[in-house]
Amino acid sequence: MRMNPSGIIGLILILTTLLSGCVFNPELLPERDDANVTALTSVEIREYQGERLSSITDFRENSLDGPQYINQSAYLLEIKGLVSHPLLLPYEEVITEYPPFKKKVTLFCVEGWEVTILWEGVRVKDLLNEAGVNPAANTVIFYAADGYSTSLPLDYIEDRDILLAYSMNGVTLPAERGFPFQLVGEDRWGYKWIKWVTRIEVSDDPSYRGYWEKRGFSQSGER
Repeated sequence: MRMNPSGIIGLILILTTLLSGCVFNPELLPERDDANVTALTSVEIREYQGERLSSITDFRENSLDGPQYINQSAYLLEIKGLVSHPLLLPYEEVITEYPPFKKKVTLFCVEGWEVTILWEGVRVKDLLNEAGVNPAANTVIFYAADGYSTSLPLDYIEDRDILLAYSMNGVTLPAERGFPFQLVGEDRWGYKWIKWVTRIEVSDDPSYRGYWEKRGFSQSGER
């Protein structure tokens, strides 16, 4: 069978187009199965807005009873005290249902070392607003999984947009650094930066003393 020249040219054009990959048919692509996508380890950010950041490994271990290893699926953040609606929040709800914020803050330890980290988390005041703070409240007490506790004034928490962090330098908090949440107590000494936070209590007792405050450390923790 003989093909006329125009038919030959048309066939050549079709074959060339197919071979060059210029024809895109999404129905020919395999379906994406996110369940089979392997997650790679996050890469730590070491510079932010032109400033060098400390590493998440630059901290010293000085907790009461060593790192706490908290089961994420069983974890609940309790918010209670002088609030209208006490809350029990799963980890995933905290990190997905509340607006995220980033802030570069330096932690200064009374032992003489410091680290500058890009923290990401939720504002404590957003959590408290959800719970409904009683007008008589003036103090926020934080409790940790290892029995540690500390307190800060309510107006400091609200006015400074204090974060409850779940990430540092773009990496989810390791257990050593306070997973699931660490308080970012900016302009306060490191003993106010409570790790492994499990409970937040709204109070009208400004005299509450946490672990180190009972042992003579400054109640305010101001630098």
